Amino acid sequence: MAIVSSAEAGLRAASRATIIQLRAPGRSTRDLEQDATRLVASSPVPVVISSRCDVAVACGAAGVNLPERDISPAEARTLLGERLVGRSVHSLESAVAAEAGGADYVIFGPVWPSTSHPDVQPAGVEALARVARAVRIPVLAIGGVTVERVAAFRAAGAAGYAAISAFE
Repeated sequence: MAIVSSAEAGLRAASRATIIQLRAPGRSTRDLEQDATRLVASSPVPVVISSRCDVAVACGAAGVNLPERDISPAEARTLLGERLVGRSVHSLESAVAAEAGGADYVIFGPVWPSTSHPDVQPAGVEALARVARAVRIPVLAIGGVTVERVAAFRAAGAAGYAAISAFE
């Protein structure tokens, strides 16, 4: 999953990603919706919108990814129906709760030190493995993901990864 801040970045990343997450927390709703509409219309892969169910519905996105402190997956599901609902989590308990609440996938991390969250203590590969064993939904690793670390998160049971800097 490529996490991007604009339609242009999403379209550049689309050839290397299986899904695009548009994450632009500082933008106005109007600007975000216009960018999301352009990205959804042009992307060869599904697009999810970070935290904004309203924008996801308005632009026809594949779904949303919810930060841990956002509305619950169950609440998002009432707004989105069958669209994808993902949840970013930082603990085993939060991953289990996200699955129980109806999330289709979780993004767990940071697994390794991350330049986008330098003050957050990485959870490590063993914590990633515990999360992957505890839930039946796909788990994506995030935080410090590099080509050299792909084998480690795959061995831990992660279905894939989400990244910001790898797609900039």
